[in-house]
Amino acid sequence: MEGASTKGVLSHLSLLEVQARSRKTQQPSRVEELRAKAEALMVQRDQLKAEIETHKNLQKLRAVMDKQCANEEEEEEEEEAMDEDSENSQLLRLMARHTQLKDLLHAHHIIGGYNVIKTRQGKGLCVSVSTAYEGVYLETYNLEMDLKPTLRISRHNIPPFIPLNSLAEQSNMQTDVRTLLDPLSQHLNAFAGRKQQLKLVKELHKSVEVMESNVLCSLLVLMVTVPREKTAVLCALEYADHTRCLPTRVHFECADKELPDSPEWKKNHSLLLETPVHKALTTMRKMGNIV
Repeated sequence: MEGASTKGVLSHLSLLEVQARSRKTQQPSRVEELRAKAEALMVQRDQLKAEIETHKNLQKLRAVMDKQCANEEEEEEEEEAMDEDSENSQLLRLMARHTQLKDLLHAHHIIGGYNVIKTRQGKGLCVSVSTAYEGVYLETYNLEMDLKPTLRISRHNIPPFIPLNSLAEQSNMQTDVRTLLDPLSQHLNAFAGRKQQLKLVKELHKSVEVMESNVLCSLLVLMVTVPREKTAVLCALEYADHTRCLPTRVHFECADKELPDSPEWKKNHSLLLETPVHKALTTMRKMGNIV
């Protein structure tokens, strides 16, 4: 019994010794882990300090740019308060200008996005409706309106295929002119978007032939080529909803009658319905469906 007891004590002591050694080997790794965490926190602290300093400098520059009545000498004094030797001073000025323009665009959007000026000594007004697509400003259209005896459109350069008269009749422009301008802007921007897509198709896809299109860009017929048998496929895109940039119907025609019903071309059908045509063609080419 004594021998068994002694053996049990020795086994326990041996286990304690192994655990002690294990703790000694783990201790350095824990120290390294804490040291790495501390270094990461210091890097994060330095980044936050740099961001705070950049924000302060941007605020100073914005104050200078927003002070419309300040003379040039005061602006120079404000700018000299910043570190002139800083390599990032030019970048900071550009960043400040960028934030200022973003704020102006946001304010312009809040008030409706229309530029309005009085004409004929206050007897009329001219409204400008700008169009854009994918962040690129395109054409600007103008309406000149008489204010008395009632608000009415006297002159404009809206394309004749845009239903301006119908939109005016359906609106409540006498009490709220935006009931005319908002749907008109929607029609014009959709038209500009479709027109820009057609332009991008011609520029980006030289292997795609534009067979037919109309002035409203509400119909587009393209000829594409399938790589393997060099089969030509006619893609007809119809834009029945003139307030949107995406087609309402897509139809394929080719000598191979089974091709339009294949899984690949069913995907192409959905792609053309849900994606701007120039981007859809890029995806179709990457998938190997067209040349």
